[in-house]
Amino acid sequence: MKYRFKYGSVAAVFALMAIFASCDDELDVDPRQNISEEDLLKNPDNAVKMVNGVYNKMLSYNMYSFPWIGITSITSDDADKGSTPSDTGTDKHKLDNLTFDASDISFNEVWKGRYDGIYRTNNALFYLEQFQIDESLKSRLIGEVKFLRAFWYFDLVRCFGGVPLVVGNIDLNDGEAINNLVFTRATKEAVYAQIEADLEDAINRLPLKSDYPLNDLGRATKGAAQALKAKVHLYQQEWDQAYALAGDVIMSGQYDLMDDYASVWREVGENQEESIFEVQATLTQGLIQYTDVQGPRGTPDLGWGFNTPSLGLSNSYEDGDVRREATILYVPSVLWDGFIAPTTWNNPRYNYKAYHSSIAESWNGNKAETAKNLRLLKFSDVMLIRAEAGFHLGMNDEVENMINPLRLRAGLGELSGITLQQIYNERRWEMAMEHERWFDIVRTGQAQAAMAANGKTFVPGKHEVFPIPDPQIAVSGGRLIQNNGY
Repeated sequence: MKYRFKYGSVAAVFALMAIFASCDDELDVDPRQNISEEDLLKNPDNAVKMVNGVYNKMLSYNMYSFPWIGITSITSDDADKGSTPSDTGTDKHKLDNLTFDASDISFNEVWKGRYDGIYRTNNALFYLEQFQIDESLKSRLIGEVKFLRAFWYFDLVRCFGGVPLVVGNIDLNDGEAINNLVFTRATKEAVYAQIEADLEDAINRLPLKSDYPLNDLGRATKGAAQALKAKVHLYQQEWDQAYALAGDVIMSGQYDLMDDYASVWREVGENQEESIFEVQATLTQGLIQYTDVQGPRGTPDLGWGFNTPSLGLSNSYEDGDVRREATILYVPSVLWDGFIAPTTWNNPRYNYKAYHSSIAESWNGNKAETAKNLRLLKFSDVMLIRAEAGFHLGMNDEVENMINPLRLRAGLGELSGITLQQIYNERRWEMAMEHERWFDIVRTGQAQAAMAANGKTFVPGKHEVFPIPDPQIAVSGGRLIQNNGY
């Protein structure tokens, strides 16, 4: 049985407040009841359901489905477009070949998805301050929402560099505010500063994972905020802070490695000891088309067949590394649940971490909306952050303490005198097909060489960030300035 909180919905609450008109879910408050805003704001259930509505955005297509898969994975040397040669996935062939431009739809979808989420967080924060409820509950809910806002701004700054920084409600009739905030890019440094501020506040407000009751398992925790902040500092090469925060998570006693690497991404691994934060999906509120997009294509048809692991990734593993077979679904083979992967499938490799078993996992026949959770932060990721930061600080013993448990779990021998490249390699194998590789090769300066080895041309000074979407520049009246080279 899955113990997880169910993402609530918010339409009736926000209809009263004249916001979130796009939310079509139901809240257990009859809109025909004569309920005042004052009474609404006294009910703690309404505050919780409002915040659940912010979480609910993570299930959307424009959050973690095809557009995100395209720009974070298909672009990288770890994955190919997949599917069939004639099925481009609209722009996924261009992402695969690094020939994309500002008109391609994936960038606009990722942009819109994050700002839809940020809009929800800003409104939730505005009304949470007005709720007349227990202050400890209110504080926790504020921490959860700030964590989510930080997560989505981190996605945006990694993808686009400096972006519009909107952290409060804006009067839609205030043209000056819209021009100065919504249609003006903040600097990358300012965005990172806001992310750090939100996460620091979240750390101070959120409980430990073990302090939540079972029915709230999956909500943002202190450890999740610390882990994300450690990663944020890593991206800025702030080694001291990344090292310390990763250490706080590791020494909290809340997390550990699962014994079996392959189980981490299966239903049995959801919300377990290696999980720090993941998108919660159920049969009635599923993750939209994440598994469908990447499911094997052919006969029998399990999906669209996109985002297939590259031959370069497959060949990169050391002999005996169990992470290869846990990450890459090879055709033909017998899968972990006994299903036979036939030669009638179109591609020789598929993303095993996205595979959803209709035999051994929760399944209702709906490929387009599955109950498979999506891992966003894992304990192994935090160990790798501490190892990389520790290397730059000369903490060689601690580097080995972080890397060698990962290698032993993978069936490999321990290393001594670990080099930075060996840390990068371990990060590639541990996190393969988890939407990290593109960002990792860019931030570590490996992108040009890695993509050249994959037959692709990475242009320094251009491809470190993606283009600002053309529709966003158009709606801003040209106020949003395009990134270099696009």
